[in-house]
Amino acid sequence: MPDQELKIIRIISSVPLDLQKGQDIAKRFAERYDIPRFEVKLETDPSLIGGLVIYAGGFRYDYSIRGQLNRIASRLKTQQSIESDISLDASTINHLIRDNLDEALADFSEQPMAPDGEDLFLSADTIEKDQQAGSTQRVIDRMREKLDSFDADSTIDEIGEVLRYSDGVATVSGLQNCRNNELIAFTSNVYGIAMNLEEHQVGVVMLQQNDAIREGMICKRTGSTVQVPTGQALLGRVVDPLGKPIDGLGPIQTKTYRPIEYPALSIVDRQPITVSLQTGVTAIDAMTPIGRGQRELIVGDRQTGKTALAIDTIINQKNKNVFCIYVAIGQKMSTVSSVVNVLQTQGAMAYTTVVVASASTTASLQYIAPYAGCTMAEALMYEEGADVLIVYDDLTKHAQSYRAISLLLRRPPGREAYPGDIFYLHARLLERSGRRHERLGGGSITALPIVETQSGDISAYIPTNVISITDGQIYLESELFFAGQRPAINVGLSVSRVGGSAQTKAMKKVAGPLRINLAQYRSLEAFSQFSSELDDDTRRQLMTGERLMEVLKQPQYDPLPVEEQVVMLYLANRGVMVSLDREDIHPFLQDYIRLLQSKEPDLMREISVDGRLTDEGMSIIDQTVETYLPRWRAENEAYAATV
Repeated sequence: MPDQELKIIRIISSVPLDLQKGQDIAKRFAERYDIPRFEVKLETDPSLIGGLVIYAGGFRYDYSIRGQLNRIASRLKTQQSIESDISLDASTINHLIRDNLDEALADFSEQPMAPDGEDLFLSADTIEKDQQAGSTQRVIDRMREKLDSFDADSTIDEIGEVLRYSDGVATVSGLQNCRNNELIAFTSNVYGIAMNLEEHQVGVVMLQQNDAIREGMICKRTGSTVQVPTGQALLGRVVDPLGKPIDGLGPIQTKTYRPIEYPALSIVDRQPITVSLQTGVTAIDAMTPIGRGQRELIVGDRQTGKTALAIDTIINQKNKNVFCIYVAIGQKMSTVSSVVNVLQTQGAMAYTTVVVASASTTASLQYIAPYAGCTMAEALMYEEGADVLIVYDDLTKHAQSYRAISLLLRRPPGREAYPGDIFYLHARLLERSGRRHERLGGGSITALPIVETQSGDISAYIPTNVISITDGQIYLESELFFAGQRPAINVGLSVSRVGGSAQTKAMKKVAGPLRINLAQYRSLEAFSQFSSELDDDTRRQLMTGERLMEVLKQPQYDPLPVEEQVVMLYLANRGVMVSLDREDIHPFLQDYIRLLQSKEPDLMREISVDGRLTDEGMSIIDQTVETYLPRWRAENEAYAATV
């Protein structure tokens, strides 16, 4: 039978212990926890105040006064805060403090009293008296009583030792019972996430870069995963992925926390997507509509308007009872600052939370950022039944941060050097979106993930992964963008697999012929390049398509209400504006819509509230535009002549 491995039992006391006492205590531990071979090491740490801390068999046993006070403090922190309630008088506060303290002390009653009334904590004075009296047996008796009454849940910490540390990744021995994604504490304010669980060691990714982490350092399990604050207190704030404010507006007043990893809604807890989420962008609401609870990917090269599209959608949720979460991953702080300024200028920050993991933060914080944002959205859905829109900007940088972590953890690379589980990474994030059943309180999470492509290659690894997870994609094309078509949506490659069910009847009616007209225009446009002579019908179709493309152009940060979109598309499909020059399209539409809002408010209200465009409504539009268009052209020509 091979020899048993020699274990080290470290005993740290507040005052020096003699070797014999230490050996007696260690022997008792060895018998209790089945350690056949051991060696005793004695150390002194006056900061313990009194008592002992013993390291044995990969665990830490804390019998110190400092540890007891820390546990009492932790218990008190979980009690309901009374400072925020200014209506309590002084006597009530004193009662609450006393009751909380009594409850906390009751939970930490593992220190029995000796028959003579002395605390079994080995205080400095007691140990000195014992040493002077030579009462070794008394120390052993106290230790034996302490072990017999020991509460494992509150006083045992499973500990590990740092073997190596570099590039924000610590390799730790021990922690045999560690769980995946568990939070590991290195100091009181330095933590890491356990991501590699191997037979004899654990790979821990640090949440903060810290020079204090070194080889031989002791760390411990916390038994929990990363948690972030939640609730409406985060609305209007800019926070980091751990929920700490970075906007200089003071602490966030919230009492609720949730873990960043949480199971997605089950099938029976969901309901069909039947409510539209209006983006305010005509091309999207008409051709690739989004419903509340849907996941719609925004994909395209850099600098093609992906973020602007998402910000327009957030701005359009004003007064629509939709909360918004914007998660910025791997972006420059100057870019994030400009986005926040736009949201503040448009009055959208009142219902929006911005979660920032900038390019300068660690890869681990960029990795947890979308999960933290999703958790904040889930809290609003589960606890308040709210509809939430969350934007992940962008998941390409998120995948790159996870790739960096994986390679540092020595995981084998796969396609494009990404690890094999990168699909699961995004799947478990996006599956948390959905529409919750009304019997559970309702609410929804609508996700708009953003993915960046290289030279328009949507067949790359990350774009194809996210396309297969989501319920459709909006593809922004560089050529259209540089040609002046903003937003630069490629109609052929953009699709929505769900949102059509949530589209209003009025929008369906005017959007039906839209794709056909655009497709005919594209084919005729290509044909006309090779032909010098065109018949009147072909020329009219080309002019109608040009006006239709012009109608779909939209300024940045200027979302349109649905009733205006419906009227504009109805006129464009009918070819009413063929007689107008392209540069006159938008001025005419703005003036005409103002006319309808003043003279036909019931029609506009019917389209907006009821979502219907009746035959009577179409007749009103036809009659008014027939009389207004000639008058507008005449006034415009007269004005141009005077100028």
